[in-house]
Amino acid sequence: MARSTYYYYQKSSQIRDKYQDIKDWIRLIYHQHKGRLGYRRITLEIRNKGFIINHKTILRLMKYLGLKSLIRFKKYKSYRGEHGKIAPNILQRNFKAEQPNQKWATDITEFNVKGNKLYLSPIIDLYNGEIISYELSERPNFEQVTNMLKKSFKKISRNTNLILHSD
Repeated sequence: MARSTYYYYQKSSQIRDKYQDIKDWIRLIYHQHKGRLGYRRITLEIRNKGFIINHKTILRLMKYLGLKSLIRFKKYKSYRGEHGKIAPNILQRNFKAEQPNQKWATDITEFNVKGNKLYLSPIIDLYNGEIISYELSERPNFEQVTNMLKKSFKKISRNTNLILHSD
């Protein structure tokens, strides 16, 4: 090995990394925000701390550190167009009832709980906002709706003049 090569590597090992402070800030900001920030937003945060640095440098340092922002999950879109027959709109947006068990409303709502989708199907009485029955499942299927309806119809008599509204 040449003498100059030896002294070159000896000298370069003693030189301090000029981006060490920035790397520490990048790690801190990245982990504070649980990996959700990309290089652009981390650049803004570091600039707010008083450092003047280019976003390309932040991107290069993040790649060097092995930090990559987590991609947000896409929102679930279940709409596939018009299917089946459309029932007439009897309520005409009149969501008030004069007595209990006169008007009920229902729908299926999707929740994201720790990365898992859950589907809630409640029936609400429009008289006082009381939940008549509900069903929770991991998939929106017909069985969920029928179980919810069976539970709710057990609570009323057969000759009740009831309107059940769903979109």
